[in-house]
Amino acid sequence: MDIDQLARNFELLGDWDQRYEYLADIGAKLGALEPEHRTDATKVHGCMSNVYIIAKPMGTDSKIRFRAECDTAIISGVIAILIKVYNDRSPQEAIDLDADDLFAKLDLFDHLSPTRHVGVYAIVERIRAAARELQATTAG
Repeated sequence: MDIDQLARNFELLGDWDQRYEYLADIGAKLGALEPEHRTDATKVHGCMSNVYIIAKPMGTDSKIRFRAECDTAIISGVIAILIKVYNDRSPQEAIDLDADDLFAKLDLFDHLSPTRHVGVYAIVERIRAAARELQATTAG
């Protein structure tokens, strides 16, 4: 999904109470990962929530599909947005994507605690690490 379109959709929600509710709603749709995917290697370290992220190749076109699990509603919603933005990209595109642009356009960090800032950046780094891992396994 395009970052600008996502930001426009987010702005339509109005106040931050509605935006938090939206984040919780979309976060609830993340679902759970299979137990074998909840490992130390897929865990997001540096996030207070329990977050696990995996990346799988999509078909033969070298695009990535991310899946995640989180135990808190708001962060689940943030992850759902990140997955919408990062999915269907090549590993290199996912690695190079500027998440700060997304966060600025959503005005997200003005409404999250400093602890959650750290956790969200740890989530982005885990997404990039998963893309690098997938890139390494498909490169050769």
